[in-house]
Amino acid sequence: MKNVLAIALLAGVASLSACNSSPREQAADNIEANADAVADNLEDAADNVDNEAAEDRLENKADAVRELGEDKADDMRTHDADTNLKNGI
Repeated sequence: MKNVLAIALLAGVASLSACNSSPREQAADNIEANADAVADNLEDAADNVDNEAAEDRLENKADAVRELGEDKADDMRTHDADTNLKNGI
């Protein structure tokens, strides 16, 4: 019973900390979550392919999608999205 209460308490604290994040941080988290979902789908597709070369290509694409999502999320966290400072525009 104590473990259930502790887990519930931790979940509550985690959800409250998420509420205090800025809109920019929330957008960055959404970018990462979407990229992870796409990468997971690609990895699932790779598991269902019989051709080893096709499987490798899908897994490499999943890695690239996940990395691109992380890069875009980091860019969102560190640069103003309206001015797009990283790109100099």
